[in-house]
Amino acid sequence: MPPELPGILSAHEITRILDHTHNLKHWTMLATFYATGLRCNELRHLKVADLDGKRMVIHVRQGKGGKDRDVTLSPRLLEVLREYWKWRKPQVYLFPSLFRPRPDKPINSKTIWYAVREAARRAGIKKRITPHTLRHSWATHLLERGTDLKTIQMLLGHVDLEATTIYLHLSQRHLQSMTNPVDTLSIPGLGEKPLLRRPKGK
Repeated sequence: MPPELPGILSAHEITRILDHTHNLKHWTMLATFYATGLRCNELRHLKVADLDGKRMVIHVRQGKGGKDRDVTLSPRLLEVLREYWKWRKPQVYLFPSLFRPRPDKPINSKTIWYAVREAARRAGIKKRITPHTLRHSWATHLLERGTDLKTIQMLLGHVDLEATTIYLHLSQRHLQSMTNPVDTLSIPGLGEKPLLRRPKGK
């Protein structure tokens, strides 16, 4: 049985989720998910030192498979992260643990999942939303805006391009812009109501 296609959110739904996230730390986490396509564990272990404002990239250390990679740092996200840093002033991990005795530890994954689910609930979105939903949505929206699959593969940290091709199935722009081969055939009457013909000798 082929794998089930992941659910994605529209840009409008992403906006609704962010609009219904009132905690600045949670808002920054969700915005970072959608602006980078990071996995949950990658976001947890993101450090302040991994943000490179000069080159406008985020260094992802030891991603899935133990591989490092860079993802683009959007100017809008950089602005958000600066505001967040002024408020929280994280020293090691960008999103540190909530426990006071452990400021040098990353945030718990359950806290991230809770923040995503609660924001979706308050936004009135009935779909099952997880941190990975934001990753899938980001990749699909990149494809719909013309980013090639190879670039998306590198940004997501996929080892094989095959894993990235799933976004072709999720992209409405690609589905709607496809020309069906039957539409290119020069057959008189094609597209009109077909005539029912009785085979000869019957």
